Amino acid sequence: MNDYKIGDKVVYPNHGVGIIEQVSFSYLSGRSERCYMLRIFASGLRVMVPETNAHSVGLRRVITSTEARRIIGFLEANHHSNHAPSDWKHRFKENSERMRTGSLQDVAAVLKSLLALSRTKPLSFREKKMLERAKFLLVSELATAQRSTEIKVETDVVRALAKARLQFPEISVPAAVE
Repeated sequence: MNDYKIGDKVVYPNHGVGIIEQVSFSYLSGRSERCYMLRIFASGLRVMVPETNAHSVGLRRVITSTEARRIIGFLEANHHSNHAPSDWKHRFKENSERMRTGSLQDVAAVLKSLLALSRTKPLSFREKKMLERAKFLLVSELATAQRSTEIKVETDVVRALAKARLQFPEISVPAAVE
């Protein structure tokens, strides 16, 4: 069981990096339970996680700089999964489950598979949103792990993906309504 302290940077799956702001005891289900109060950096969301639930919800420490280099290496590798189901609903379900694991490796795999798919067919609206979410989660945690800025890390991610012959699709801006 992880023993988090005030000031520890942690990842709350599908929400991103946050910080433990308080460790306290609360009465839950008739018994005293140690709880972590964390604040998610990107949204300001405050979440209370009972210590006994921390593992099951996927709360974990931010990856190390060594693990961050491994993730960048994975992004650079010119192999991506082409076994994605052809039906977007099944693909979306599979990718959603991978995003919820809390593993940055799984988030990176979702990102690569969606980018590979976008080369052959347009992504659905929900898949585009998932691609943006995966990119955000990846960049924000890598920036924290490497003690760098999100802008620099995003550039590094784009460069790594280019080595794998992947790139983010162009964002289409709707024409002004006249």
